[in-house]
Amino acid sequence: MKIRVEKTHNYTVMSNYHLFDKRLSFKAKGLLSFMLSVPDTWEYSVKGLAAMAKDGVASVSAALKELENCGYVSRRQIRS
Repeated sequence: MKIRVEKTHNYTVMSNYHLFDKRLSFKAKGLLSFMLSVPDTWEYSVKGLAAMAKDGVASVSAALKELENCGYVSRRQIRS
C-alpha cells in the first residue's frame, strides 16, 4: 500500500531518522513527528500535547518518557 499526498501546502519537512529507530514505538514516533511540526515558539506541556489528540495525559507521558530514554527530548519543569 502506498499513500502519497500533494505537497503544496500544510506539510512539514523533517528528518526521518526517528521514524526508522526500532527502539521507538509508533506512538512515540508520531508524537515526536507532531512536536517537530509545530512552530518553534510552541510551548510544550503534557496537558497541551494531550489536548491535541485523543491520547490522554498518561499516554503522552509514556511516549515522552520513551523519547527521553532514547535521547530525543529532554524535559525540565517550569515552576511559576
